[in-house]
Amino acid sequence: MADTTTIVIFGASGDLTQRKLIPALFNLRCKQRLPTNLQIVGVASTALTDADFRARLRAGVDQFAVAPFTENEWNDFSARLFYRAGARSVTDFKTYARLAQSLAELERGEVDRLYYLATPPQFFADIVAGLGRAGMTNESAGWRRVVIEKPFGSDLASARALNQKLHQTLDEKQIYRIDHYLGKETVQNILVSRFANMVYEPLWNRNYIDHVQITVAEEVGVGHRAGYYDGVGVLRDMFQNHLLQLLSLVAMEPPASFDADASREQKVQVLKAIRPIAMDQVEHHTMRGQYRGYREEAGVARDSQTETYAALRLFIDNWRWQDVPFYLRSGKRMAEKSSEVIIQFKQPPHLMFPNPRERELEPNRLALCLQPDEGIHLRTQAKVPDTVADLRSVDLEFHYRDSFGADAIPEAYERLLLDALNGDASLFTRGDRAEIAWSLLDPIIAAWHSPDAPLLATYEPGSWGPLDADEFIARDGRMWLRGCGRHVKEK
Repeated sequence: MADTTTIVIFGASGDLTQRKLIPALFNLRCKQRLPTNLQIVGVASTALTDADFRARLRAGVDQFAVAPFTENEWNDFSARLFYRAGARSVTDFKTYARLAQSLAELERGEVDRLYYLATPPQFFADIVAGLGRAGMTNESAGWRRVVIEKPFGSDLASARALNQKLHQTLDEKQIYRIDHYLGKETVQNILVSRFANMVYEPLWNRNYIDHVQITVAEEVGVGHRAGYYDGVGVLRDMFQNHLLQLLSLVAMEPPASFDADASREQKVQVLKAIRPIAMDQVEHHTMRGQYRGYREEAGVARDSQTETYAALRLFIDNWRWQDVPFYLRSGKRMAEKSSEVIIQFKQPPHLMFPNPRERELEPNRLALCLQPDEGIHLRTQAKVPDTVADLRSVDLEFHYRDSFGADAIPEAYERLLLDALNGDASLFTRGDRAEIAWSLLDPIIAAWHSPDAPLLATYEPGSWGPLDADEFIARDGRMWLRGCGRHVKEK
């Protein structure tokens, strides 16, 4: 990155800026990873002075900054924070004209700029159009990049329309569609585990793997997001981005290099190979539920049919994964917060050892634990001492906190912001990837909201989801598993 850089945050008076963006940038500044001459300019319709803006952000840094810091570090950083109030309408050109003039006065010369759109998604296209009209996306005086938060569209048609509008002003190389899940260290470690360890990759295929489970469970309900969430649901909120991203990392072919284009191309190829689910097959390959009490949440319709839990069975039609089921599930108000990928290997073809306990041999299981107990767990078989050949499942475990320290894992936004400043798009979503993901989910959403759709299953808050979800996977002779820290089957 260049020595002189400006970061402009639209929606700077909002929660994301205070809780995530500024603490991440402050941590990066304390680590001396940001440009020497840096300005951070917040833009929003709220009337604030620079001092007001800095005081609000200081409260966020006090609460959410990862490492301890000194007053000198904060004073150095806060002196680079500025606020410019915009018009209430994002289509008002005066906002962009005034901002262009203000930035020119701050920068006084050629400078690189990163625009971060921390706004509701309906404003993305208008803000980019406004920047373009004001000449602020022209790269004659330095690079210009735009980071766009999720959700990127609400279906295939809206995602395609948004891409078209963005491309009227920006080249694809200027657009950084963010998914904070890809910024997590443990998610990035999926590729390292696969491609830097010869012990895994030769087994990573249909010959040895029985099935794959990907779980992203949340303890919390919809909370203050109820107004947004109701009508959106867990499929749009979690599957289109987070879970399909995890599936891509697990299933992708080795890229030729660590280059962003090579890596993103392999992820897209995985999505293209996923077997589409026709509307008349949705009930067979999916199920959905809603936690009891959801309709009593403030901002939720009393007759809401919005799902807060979903489970999908997907197949990838290619040489590596043919007929290996991928089970994806996510839900709110579940038993605990947990994100993990479980690779269930096949049973040995023949068991030569006696099994006096007459119990079924538990197959090998590799669990990639993304949160909260970050690490890797391998379930394997061992001989019980002082027996002829009794077998017992044991764990081989790696924990990030034990190997690297409790504070070793940075916030996901630190990595993503740094990559955007460096022009590395590896962990950002390509435009066609967003459209392909929506094309896979649109038939499911349509079937769930058709007149003859089955009723929502109900589950108790604090459980692992509806009983129908257990029946859904049991039809294949399998059950939901948990692999991180416990290696026990769900009850």
